Amino acid sequence: MQKKSGLIMLAIAMMLVMIMSACGNNNNNASEPSASSEPSASASSSASSSPAATETEGTAGASVDTSKEVKLKMIFVGPKPVDYDAVFAEINKKLKEKINATLEGEFLDWSDWAQKYPLKLAAAEDFDLIYSANWAGYNDQALKGGFLEITDEMIQKYMPQTWANMPKVSWGQAKVNGKLYMIPQNRGESVEKLILYREDLRKKYNLPEINSPESFATYLKTIAANEKGIVPFTPETGDWKYHNLDRVLLKQQNEWNMFDLDMPFAYKLTDEKGQVFNVYETQEFKDLMVYYKDLADNNAWSKNVLNSKNDHQQDFKAGKTASITHNNGTLGALMSQMRLENSPYEVKLADINQGKKKSVAISTQNGTSIHATSKNVERSLMLIELMQNDKELHDLMMYGISGVNYEPVGDDKYKATDKFQNFYGFSNWNFNSPLNRTDEAFPQEASDLVNSWEADVYHYPLETFVFDNSKVKTEIANVGNVMLRYGIPLEYGLVKDIDKGIADLNKQLKSAGLEKIQTELQSQIDAFLAKQ
Repeated sequence: MQKKSGLIMLAIAMMLVMIMSACGNNNNNASEPSASSEPSASASSSASSSPAATETEGTAGASVDTSKEVKLKMIFVGPKPVDYDAVFAEINKKLKEKINATLEGEFLDWSDWAQKYPLKLAAAEDFDLIYSANWAGYNDQALKGGFLEITDEMIQKYMPQTWANMPKVSWGQAKVNGKLYMIPQNRGESVEKLILYREDLRKKYNLPEINSPESFATYLKTIAANEKGIVPFTPETGDWKYHNLDRVLLKQQNEWNMFDLDMPFAYKLTDEKGQVFNVYETQEFKDLMVYYKDLADNNAWSKNVLNSKNDHQQDFKAGKTASITHNNGTLGALMSQMRLENSPYEVKLADINQGKKKSVAISTQNGTSIHATSKNVERSLMLIELMQNDKELHDLMMYGISGVNYEPVGDDKYKATDKFQNFYGFSNWNFNSPLNRTDEAFPQEASDLVNSWEADVYHYPLETFVFDNSKVKTEIANVGNVMLRYGIPLEYGLVKDIDKGIADLNKQLKSAGLEKIQTELQSQIDAFLAKQ
């Protein structure tokens, strides 16, 4: 998974990030916005600038009554920003003028969001909007009834600019069983993982360039042996069922798609038939466990790794760890921040899967859903419309207050101030759109890496496939528990006998219902491909 904890940029520029579960943004749209309409400085569904406005014009002359003030509440993931009160006060001034509404945010911190998020929906709490994403269980929550179905008619009436600007493929990618439960981000992004490491330490020990799994292992073991007080590698914290490096060393290295990281299934990107296999039964997985155990035995990560709550980005920034992994935009943003603050450490990005096929995230990587029990559906949709298409509100939500948290540079770039971090690190990425700005200080090397991937971006037949797990929910829950209990200790090199550990893992998975899930998954894949 992927947690998103920072700004995700678009393929040539900057991304914010999560947790993730899982996550990043780049300047290369997976699908370009339709040519029929360009975003403007004010969403066409906005009301009159007067707070007393009673109607907002929609499409085809339809009107929306906004005479009654509405107080909306939205659930975000990530920590509450330091400047929340100041920025949201400005946001609410604009929302009051445009749609006679205000917005309150509630924030689920990265340390426990994975536990709290589903409880918010299961408990039927009183709120209107919630950040949603494929890595945050979007499909599952949609099927459980936590999100409201959003129809084409609703979008056309309350979100005309979004309807015009959003690529049609994005709507299709966001549907679950043919129904839409999310307004997805309107910006393509790369979520491939990279390594961010201390280049000054690599130079200190005259180590080879880090461009392969082997050279990365050499770096980690050297740091462990010689740098006391520095953890060589620190993973993200969270309820992950795979090692933080698996996105790099399993998915990318072997050119697999691993579906949902809560299940141990994958298929080869080049396999037009989409034949699913159990990752844990492959030789590639066994070889990787040998690699991980060697690193663990050489103290490449903390002995307390399974219980750690450390923020891997903050630890890297503070010099407590020598390497982390995340998407290009999140790491590029961290590099920019460290350079802005005159960090004493020289840092560098490493792609240890050079030449491997790269993929882009589908639209559900970030989005906004409406709570199934919301009493303010129309105004909620109008708010999302504004956040994606109104330049002033978009800038406020994404970057904070101009002149305080950032300085605008033209229409599409910004310069971070010393208070930029005061409105940062939470899931405002659901409002990604063509109005996104890029950091003028975003590292050129990060942009160059993404540019070099362009020729390798691979679009595969099952790129937009969505698994309906409604028939195997119990089995998936049981399998997830087995992955945590038996798989994670293997992944961090804590099991002495790897062969026995893998055998025990697969035995438990079989008892948990793995084969039933695989049969259902393969059946849906076959049906999906038959329609292509």
